[in-house]
Amino acid sequence: MDRAARRSWRVFYVCVIAVTALTACQKEVTEHANTAQLQTVTTAPLRLSTSYQSEQVFTGTIRAGNTTGVGFELSGKLSELSVDSGAKVIQGQVLAKLDTRLLDAEHQEIQASLAQTQADVDLATSTLNRNLELKKSGYVSEQLLDENRTQLASLEAGKKRLLASLQANQLKRDKSQLLAPFDGIISQRQHNLGEVVAAGSPVFTLVGSVNTEAYIGVPVAVAQQFVNGQNVTVSVHNQQFTAKIAGISAEVHPISRTLQLRISLPEHANVINGEIAYLHQQQTVEQAGYWVPVSALIDGIRGRWNIYVATQHSASSSTANSAPDKASTQIERRDVDILYTTQDMAYIQGAIKADEQYVTQGLHKLVVGQAVSSIATTR
Repeated sequence: MDRAARRSWRVFYVCVIAVTALTACQKEVTEHANTAQLQTVTTAPLRLSTSYQSEQVFTGTIRAGNTTGVGFELSGKLSELSVDSGAKVIQGQVLAKLDTRLLDAEHQEIQASLAQTQADVDLATSTLNRNLELKKSGYVSEQLLDENRTQLASLEAGKKRLLASLQANQLKRDKSQLLAPFDGIISQRQHNLGEVVAAGSPVFTLVGSVNTEAYIGVPVAVAQQFVNGQNVTVSVHNQQFTAKIAGISAEVHPISRTLQLRISLPEHANVINGEIAYLHQQQTVEQAGYWVPVSALIDGIRGRWNIYVATQHSASSSTANSAPDKASTQIERRDVDILYTTQDMAYIQGAIKADEQYVTQGLHKLVVGQAVSSIATTR
């Protein structure tokens, strides 16, 4: 075979290979065009509820059963401070003392006067007894005996007065020691050593360590749902307790227009005086709606909220010899109103109905009218 013939055969083979390759590519492109992949979404049916549980939270403060400004009943100079802020004390413990040197001197003076009066009483008693013996012999008049009796009675009265003064002096000396009226913790000290304090001026603020209570204000309508002794749920600083209603105020607060609940916390409650306390009250609201995840909601126009619903639509073929109609799933936007929300769920109502399939998540990947492939769940 000559050179020209061989060149012609090569050209022929190349053309055959090129035509075969182009035909295969055209077939692959056609197959890809006819088998487009749809976006897969997760859906769940809407379940109708006739009511929902709404949790109301009311705030208040923690107060110890006993919180007292502890001070002396007498005025004087502070000579000793036995405790300071933050110290734990027990009932009867000495907290502070006043300077008692003047009282000590007064005590000695009264004792001396009492001793002198007692000597006078003894002398008057002896004189009276002696005159009574002489009276039997007729050597003493009745008037003298009366004078002896009167003198003795006067001295006895003076003795009683001095004994009362001695008791009052001892009471003042006792009250010069400031004692803890109950178990608790010193939260604040108001005076320093050496200061002259007035009678009744608080030296310490003592917070009791027992009978801790929460004082929480609630609206009048809510307060009417409670009774004394009822168990309620109270939380303080990530701690939740089952507490009891200890009392309900009979007067509306003039500013907050609430009634104050006094709630007794359990003995093991580890709380601090002045902390914020929260009362959790469950309330049933009779209103029809649907619970959906917050992730199933999307912003709508004019401040509305929307939800995406996957609905079935029939798709007709455009040719006479094509296959029968097929049902396709498309995305629809529905307007809804949010009635109540929790941390991750929302209770809604609107242009939706029971058992419709709504898209639970991934709404940012979808547009209205888009054909999708849905995976239904039983949420």
